[in-house]
Formats: sequence, structure tokens, C-alpha cells
Amino acid sequence: MSCATFNVGASFNLHGRSHVGNSNPFHFRVQHCVLHKPSSTSLFIQNLNLRSSNVSVSASSPFHSVFKCSARNSESSGSVGVDTNNSSQEKVIVLVIGGGGREHALCYALQRSPSCDAVFCAPGNAGISSSGNATCITDLNVYDAAAVISFCHKQGVGLVVVGPEAPLVVGLVNELVKAGIPTFGPSAEAAALEGSKNFMKHLCDKYDIPTAKYKTFTDPSVAKQYIQEQGAPIVIKADGLAAGKGVTVAMSLEEAYEAVDSMLVKGDFGSAGCRVIVEEYLEGEEVSFFALVDGENAIPLESAQDHKRVGDGDTGPNTGGMGAYSPAPILTKELQSIVMDHIITPTVKGMSAEGCKFVGVLYAGLMIEKKSGMPKLIEYNVRFGDPECQVLMVRLESDLVQVLLAACKGELSGVSLNWSPGSAMVVVMASKGYPGKYEKGTLIKNLEQAEHAAPGIKIFHAGTAFDSEGRFIATGGRVLGVTAKGDSLEEACDRAYRAIDEINWPEGFYRRDIGWRALPKKQYATKG
Repeated sequence: MSCATFNVGASFNLHGRSHVGNSNPFHFRVQHCVLHKPSSTSLFIQNLNLRSSNVSVSASSPFHSVFKCSARNSESSGSVGVDTNNSSQEKVIVLVIGGGGREHALCYALQRSPSCDAVFCAPGNAGISSSGNATCITDLNVYDAAAVISFCHKQGVGLVVVGPEAPLVVGLVNELVKAGIPTFGPSAEAAALEGSKNFMKHLCDKYDIPTAKYKTFTDPSVAKQYIQEQGAPIVIKADGLAAGKGVTVAMSLEEAYEAVDSMLVKGDFGSAGCRVIVEEYLEGEEVSFFALVDGENAIPLESAQDHKRVGDGDTGPNTGGMGAYSPAPILTKELQSIVMDHIITPTVKGMSAEGCKFVGVLYAGLMIEKKSGMPKLIEYNVRFGDPECQVLMVRLESDLVQVLLAACKGELSGVSLNWSPGSAMVVVMASKGYPGKYEKGTLIKNLEQAEHAAPGIKIFHAGTAFDSEGRFIATGGRVLGVTAKGDSLEEACDRAYRAIDEINWPEGFYRRDIGWRALPKKQYATKG
């Protein structure tokens, strides 16, 4: 496997704390990686290939000689109010970047906002287009910052919301903010919280954020020696972005060795796997915690719980997520306060102290430890989760446009969010074979009937297109997010599965036990 290096001599303050691991924490990559051991005083960072990125950096910047964190000038656009339910606000045209189920849910919530004039989505998908939730711009290259900026100026876009992680990591937000366009999402530098698990772990070390103990490796033999010393079960993670598939929870030493070889020897994850994190196995219950961040302040969203494993009973390989529900009973108000005080707030303050303010969504994957009942940080994502975003957006009653603009302006302090009572659940329908190989182009029927199977149903499209006759076909692994609201989680669950029963897609499959941790077992007696 060929791995290139981009070496910049610059010290970074996070080295001031001792840590386990054998590699520099600030080498995050999209296309390149390093396989040698860097000096402890060098900052290795990849060339992010930003278009029209002609930035200068002061000598005091932690990214001296590379690039600076995006400045968010509160004078670059008009002041925005934070009354999230005031329909007298000036109407705003919004551009959503992305084309999956998360982006469909964002378009849905933004379109319902009283201050929203219109929603564009690039590239979008067939389901987004047919739903009327947004106008899809299929030919806009979202990795061409100049093209996105031109589109925003021509259409009078007053807010850009970046959904997926890849455009964030390569610096789209940097360029949009520089052009004076309010953009919700972190800079490329701040997106390293997701782009490099090593980066995140070292931030946790310095700011005493509770997380699993770990060690970082680029040498497969050394990694295997450490794994043998620690024993199984143990967790192996690719350092970089791997589309939600770069984590192996190894229940045996052999499985752990295979994961190391797949990343460091075979290169199955490309540059994302050029460095691996070997992490202690935490026993407990996973839960997702989301917070909106404006650089200095953070406000929590409602709780949600995802189901990562592909099979019923949490069996089989990890996926991007097979379903979710909100709220999550395990995340009590007391635990939410602990998460905000000991995980989210120290992260936000730490990033600010390091000169790299975070603006956007912090999505904390947490483990509520069985032995202590306390939360530990598993990982950060720097965007709305998928499928958690779907259940959150159907429950949100505040004006999302104004909330996100407030975050862009550094004005989240004092903002509160309104949520519908009751619960919401989403069940993901995926192509058979996912997360492995699967067939594309299979026909999906009866989606309109499914949305009318019961009240409160909304089907979000993640991987669909139209065939030559204008019919929906599956184009991805995770294809549909069948979402339902209810006065209770039981009711939301019943409605979601009633909708699925109406869908005619023989080549699709779904888990039949979404919500099993929070629902009585009898709920699934008829879903076998």
C-alpha cells in the first residue's frame, strides 16, 4: 500500500500531556497517510487540496504554516434572531449538502421552519426530489467550493448546512465562511474530531474527557503484540474515515489480528486504515448524544439510541445504523447533565483553547458502562447521525433555520429547543447483502401506500433513484428510513413496522427488533 507524507514542522499544545500511543495525534488524512514514526515535536497533516485556499496563519496558530481555523466573522452577514418559533423572521433560502437519509430528514425539518423560504439539496436523491422537501441540484459538485459559492450567490442562499463528513474534512466550510456565506458545520481542522480518532483521543487525554484506554499503531506486529498482552474482547479502529465500517469489536485474538491485517497490511480501508487504534472493550449500553455548538456554547438535542449491528439481537457486523428511536430511556436527565459537564463542554472549551473553535453538531457515541453506570466517550462524529437524525428531525418543533443561523453567529447561549411529546422510531430497510456486497437497481413498490399505513409516518430516502419508467429503485446499501411518531415508543414502533409491511421490495431486509432495549419483548412477538 502506498502512503504519502506531508510534514510540517510545528508544535501543537496537545503534546503537553503524556499519553499511551506511538504516533503523533494530529496527522489526519483523507487521501494520504504515514507509516513511519514521526518526531514528537512535528505536526504531520495532510494536504487537504482546498480549492482557492490561499490562507495565511500567524506564528501563534497551532496550525502555523498549514492553515488557520475558519474565522466566523459575526459582521459578515446580518444579525439573526434566536426566537426559534417566530414566523416574522426574514425568509431564508437554504442549501443542504448531501444526498442520504440524514439530508432528507434535514430538508424535511428545514422546509417546515417558519423562516424558510426554499430548500435546495445537492446532490439530493430521488426520494428527496419526489417528496417536495427540497429542489435537488444533481449536477452541483459539492467538492468544488468555487462552484458551491457561485450557486449560493446566484440563488441568494442565506444558510448552507453540510450533512456528510467528507465535504467537512476536505474544507468546504472553510471556503464558504471565507466567502461570507453562513455555513453550519465545522472547519476542516475542527472536523479532525471525526477525521482522526487519534486526534480525538489525545484531546480527551489533555482535557480529562472520560474515554476507553487505548494505544495507537502503524506497525502490525507491534499492534498484535499489544493485543496479545491485553487479551480479548478488544476493539480495533481505523484512524480515519471509513464510512462507519472501520471498527471491529473483536471477541477473539484471531479476529483482532485479522482486523489489524485488513487495515495495516491489506489496506482494505485505504488511507483511513494506515493507522489503527487498539482500544479497551467497554461493556454496557451504547447511546447517541447530540449537541449544537457555536464555538463557545453548546445546547443538547434530544436523546436517541442507534442499532449498529446488522442482525436482530445486535448480532453480525457493524453497519452505519439499522434503526434508532428517540428519546432513549437509558439517557436520564442526570446522565445528560453529566455528559454535558464532563464530555461535551470540555471538548468545546478544549477546541477553543487550542485555537480551533468547533461550530456544528457534535455527535458523541457513548457507552454507559455496566459496572459504573457512567458514560464514556467512544467516538465523535461532526455531523448529524444517520439514522438518529431522522427521529430527531420529526420530533423537532423549533425553527431549525433560526437555530442553525444562531450557531453560525455564535449566538446559541440562551437558545432552547422545543420537541414534540411522545416518541419516534426509524427502521432502516437495506439491500440484501449489506454491509457486504449487494445488488443495485432493484425495484421498490408501494412507498406511497406505506406512508399512509398509519398516522405520523414519514419515509426518508437514503439510496434511491428513478429507473427509466420513473419508478423507485435501490442504489445503496441502506436505502430507506421508515420513520414514525407516536404517543409512546410502543405506538411509534407499531406504526413503523405497519408501514414496512406495505412496502414491496423482495430484495430488501430490515431488523425486526428496533427498540428492543426499551420495549417489552412481547412487542416483537408478531414480527418474526
